[in-house]
Amino acid sequence: MENNLVQLAKKPEEEFFLSEVLGAGVRSNGKKIGKLADLVIVEAAKIPEVSHLVVARPFGYPSLVIPMNLVRSFERKEIVIAIESPESYEKKPAESGILLKDHILDKKVLDIEDKEVEVVYDIRMVRRSGRLYVTDVDVSRYGLLRRMGLRFVADIARSLTPREGEDEMISWTYVQPLPSPMGSFRGDVKLNILMETLSEIHPVDLADILEELDNEQRVIIMSGLDTGQASDTLEEIDPNVQRELVSTLNRERVIQLIDEMTPGQAADILSVLPASDAEEIMGSLEADNVTKVRAILERQEESLDNYATPEYIRFPPETTAREAIDRYPTVAKGKDVIMYLYIVDPEDHLLGVIDIKELLLAEDEKKLGDIMVFDYISLSPGSTLKEAKAMFGRYDFRALPVTDEEHRITGVVPYRDVMNLTHHFIE
Repeated sequence: MENNLVQLAKKPEEEFFLSEVLGAGVRSNGKKIGKLADLVIVEAAKIPEVSHLVVARPFGYPSLVIPMNLVRSFERKEIVIAIESPESYEKKPAESGILLKDHILDKKVLDIEDKEVEVVYDIRMVRRSGRLYVTDVDVSRYGLLRRMGLRFVADIARSLTPREGEDEMISWTYVQPLPSPMGSFRGDVKLNILMETLSEIHPVDLADILEELDNEQRVIIMSGLDTGQASDTLEEIDPNVQRELVSTLNRERVIQLIDEMTPGQAADILSVLPASDAEEIMGSLEADNVTKVRAILERQEESLDNYATPEYIRFPPETTAREAIDRYPTVAKGKDVIMYLYIVDPEDHLLGVIDIKELLLAEDEKKLGDIMVFDYISLSPGSTLKEAKAMFGRYDFRALPVTDEEHRITGVVPYRDVMNLTHHFIE
């Protein structure tokens, strides 16, 4: 797994349009057995994967339905499959399957208010790691030209106004699930958002979508977003997903996205990667950004020794709630952390923690040892700012104790001293 993570530059994904592959010759064992008549998908994810080919055969022979795992080569003009006997695959597509040509092409696209947007002229697919995904429906004039066999004209027109064609691609993530079983579906394609909002979906929402997908599908979506939106989305993704995604994206794409970020945001992304990966990426960033990002990363590795305060409230476990409340105004004076009581024995072993609110709600005669939380969360003296930030981000505490290997408390780190410091000192 670690070896894969350092391979930032992957084989580029390959783009196909349905109109270009329909009619491609299909061969098996060196012989042509028919032509590609359709492709089958099953909507098991937001970016569906092609599951089967529908192969039309000459002379009235029944069509074949071939699983994608039997495809050995998939090109625009020719597809090679590996089957022993065609007769074994003479059947109709499953009722749960969606036929891209039969069910989607030439359908009207409606938004959630049933307002007609356009007509589906073509369907965009991407092949990555041997798997073929459906990514967009094409409602552009370029898609219409392509359908008419005039790709060269479409390419020339698209090169003159490249952004226009992209704006008229509608991501499959916005397409409402189609009816199941499909049967002889003759309805329209409906979107799950208004057409006007397609390019305005918030990065936080996109991050939620990406986290639900497998990594190959994440890569496809991230590759299709404009750099600014992709960069903002990457910042919002869970760190574990960030690491996998950054390791799989094309290296140049990763550099584009990180260069778009502030130094603090870039440091957050790079900090989840192995040091060798982070160094490799930083080697291609702008020099001014690298200086700032490196300063932040080094600061994140700084020990907590300078941030743990000895000014906190401690009580022995036999103290009653009433006694602690009575003494609180006096013992809290001059303390840096006053929202928690730390319960210790004579050797300063941390036995438990009490939130001041729990103390105020406790019965007067209850001993602190009976109301404290035993299963407390703590940092170690060797913890770094980065680790402390992660702990504060995971747990909703306003301070965290620092304990040694023998569970003796050595200090307390306030939330504000870590979270208000991170990144702001450099930006």
